[in-house]
Amino acid sequence: MSLIARASTAQRRSRVGRSGTDTPIPDNYKWVALFISTLGMLMATIDGSITLIALPDIFRGIGIDPLEAGNSFYLLWMILGFLVVTSVLVTTLGRMGDIYGRVRMYNLGFALFTFFSLLLSVTWMSGHEAGIWLIVLRVFQGVGAAMLMANSTAILTDAFPPGQRGMAMGINQAAAMSGMFIGLVLGGVLAPINWRLIFLVSVPIGLFATVWGYLKLQELSERQPARIDWLGNVTFALGLVLVMVGITYGIEPYGKDTMGWTNPFVLTCLALGIVLLVAFGIIETNVAQPMFRLQLFKIRAFTAGVFASFLAALSRGGLMFMLIIWLQGIWLPLHGYDFSRTPLWAGLAMLPLTAGFLIAGPLSGILSDRYGARPFATGGMIGAAICFGLLELLPIDFSYWLFAMVLFVTGLTMSMFGSPNRAGVMSSLPPEHRGAGSGMNTTFQNSAQVLSIGIFFSLLIVGLSASLPESLYHGLLTHGVSSSAATRASHLPPVSTLFAAFLGYNPVQHLVGTNVLSHLTATQQATLTGRSFFPGLIAAPFRAGLHAALDFAIVASLLAAAASWTRGGRYVYSETPTEGGKIRAEVADADHHQDAASDEASLIAKGASR
Repeated sequence: MSLIARASTAQRRSRVGRSGTDTPIPDNYKWVALFISTLGMLMATIDGSITLIALPDIFRGIGIDPLEAGNSFYLLWMILGFLVVTSVLVTTLGRMGDIYGRVRMYNLGFALFTFFSLLLSVTWMSGHEAGIWLIVLRVFQGVGAAMLMANSTAILTDAFPPGQRGMAMGINQAAAMSGMFIGLVLGGVLAPINWRLIFLVSVPIGLFATVWGYLKLQELSERQPARIDWLGNVTFALGLVLVMVGITYGIEPYGKDTMGWTNPFVLTCLALGIVLLVAFGIIETNVAQPMFRLQLFKIRAFTAGVFASFLAALSRGGLMFMLIIWLQGIWLPLHGYDFSRTPLWAGLAMLPLTAGFLIAGPLSGILSDRYGARPFATGGMIGAAICFGLLELLPIDFSYWLFAMVLFVTGLTMSMFGSPNRAGVMSSLPPEHRGAGSGMNTTFQNSAQVLSIGIFFSLLIVGLSASLPESLYHGLLTHGVSSSAATRASHLPPVSTLFAAFLGYNPVQHLVGTNVLSHLTATQQATLTGRSFFPGLIAAPFRAGLHAALDFAIVASLLAAAASWTRGGRYVYSETPTEGGKIRAEVADADHHQDAASDEASLIAKGASR
């Protein structure tokens, strides 16, 4: 009998009596678990991006100008706060799922997520108080989302036999990746009606999923009682938060510099964060029950998959922002769209990417169940690198069908990596460490997205800084703006221009100001605030920065492909007794037995639990 067949049989037998009830698990339970866990991932990722498109309506609704001096705090943390929280907490909450029960943590996460979504929708304040209120509640909403992300794949791995995990992960990951882009469209549709709807829409779905999860989901793995590693948790959380805060403010201007990488605050955050993360690594090797299971990195399939996931997220994390700015700041205005309407249409323009995710996710997962994760995950990242190269070849004012085709293939290749890679990572883990392992993988992935945003924006700003100020100065001067006003506008940091385009504001109106524009003729005003002046001005500088960012994405994708290839043959953890009652893992393929044996040796007698 093959390993996968033995593991599947053993899992089916173990389901009875391990769920905390005396009733057998129904045959259709795995599909119920798939539906509920996929719904959770979809809602978490939709809410991660739905605010991006809705930000102009949110800030207008509460009476804040996010581009006004001193208000960048609200803009940055409304964009990145949710992602920072989920990055920091998923490992801790995954570990707590191993200790207290994955289903319990997952259901609690859905309840928290729904409760804070409701509170966000009933905000009654305005001005700075409302801004702080929204940021704080988004943080708590992110805690609920982190509970969902940390335990979703572990619940699926428990519910599905090894031969079907790729398919299950494919559906789950396709929902998670497409949710980011569905959120853009949903936010663009709902926010103009009422900005509160972007939060309220999650409430009925969350209530349904919370109740159904409590009624239907069951614990299929034994809990692992342990003490909480408080010192490890605190040093990890503080270290990662400081690093992410440093990256976030690194793209903000500082003094006369266009970016803040020389800002003492940024440097201090990064230095302290790195010191705390190093201290965290030392702590985790010296405590009896660590939060971060460093021993799991002795499993080659786990290590290769996690680092491939990190590099893949690094390659694509900032891509969504680049595409949005490209569409909203240049392409859509050139094709007759008002700046105020560009957020919704940018989301619609990127739907081919979502279609690629939805098609390739389940399909690649099913194929990886049969042939292993390596060929699909590795091939997916090579394909992503090719797609990034194709995006570089497109002119700034592209033909949409070419752009849509590249986006569709990009979605196919990214999803072809994501589903098999996640299934390979989870199948390599001992059952008692699936929550911690899932959280570790998600931490690496989400942290890479924040880092990627910082890198992409930095490269884009460097490209813009080279020629945009001079082009802006001469363009404004030509159309009647005074030399002093044109100089002042051209010296504003490029990130301000990018954020204006990103938010759907008229960038020239923001840069020059209504007072200056009011002194110009009607024709000059119409030219400067029209749909062609700013796109024509920014196209060449933007292209230079975009190409630098895409070059970085290509390199990161190829490194992710190389990391994925090192995972070896298909590796599925299965508890097999050996002499003396020891436990070891097995591989499903005939190749790489020797490499797997060294992995297994680290897990003999469940050494990873020490």
